[in-house]
Amino acid sequence: MLDICSNSSNVFSNYKRTPTIRWLSMDKVKLRASLHRRFFAILTLYTLPLLLNATQLPSKLLKNDLLKIEAVQLIDDMGEELHAKTGVNAYVIATNEHFPEKFNLVKYSKQYEANLSKPYVLYIFAPYATITKKSEARGRVGIIPSSDAVRAMYNYDDVRDAGINIIAIKDSNTDEDKFNIGVLQAYSTLADNIAQSKGVTLEKTIPDDMGTMVMILRVLIYSGTAILFWIFILRPYWSRRRDGK
Repeated sequence: MLDICSNSSNVFSNYKRTPTIRWLSMDKVKLRASLHRRFFAILTLYTLPLLLNATQLPSKLLKNDLLKIEAVQLIDDMGEELHAKTGVNAYVIATNEHFPEKFNLVKYSKQYEANLSKPYVLYIFAPYATITKKSEARGRVGIIPSSDAVRAMYNYDDVRDAGINIIAIKDSNTDEDKFNIGVLQAYSTLADNIAQSKGVTLEKTIPDDMGTMVMILRVLIYSGTAILFWIFILRPYWSRRRDGK
């Protein structure tokens, strides 16, 4: 039994032992501690995208204020395959910064030069950037190649429109979902364009279809949540039941 009054020199020394105190067994204290640990572990995992952004981003993502970790992983997988098969790097900046009208994205990109390996193309997604103050329109995309040779490997309009067409759709998807899907589709189109110019085929890119993109993203998110629920809730409960505790 746990005895919180056993030390006669502590501040509880004048209290008598009561049945209320005796019910606090070591097993129950351990159970509470275990539940607290699981709670903070789950909290940590749900804040992992923020931690990744603050410390070590995946190699193809230079800045991320918008994308879910599942989308980030898909981008990194496509980017790694693209580089392995073509030697070209494709990077992403997904920022929530509110750039003013006529903001220079090329100049902005210079601060990331230390993290860029040539040959490369940099895709910048800034949905809150101001297009014109008069119309209050927002949302800009920048596609910046390291050379004219790289620029010839993809169709600028196709890459730009692949993302914008999804984000502009008026439907039941949230802006957050459309940002994720739009960036994924634009990056996939960019990667496929470059691969085709090199005469190779990529296996990890995604079909240009809104429904497919939504399904893939949601499956990843739901499966990740299910795995976490099993690890931290169901498996410990099943183990206690199996051991008769």
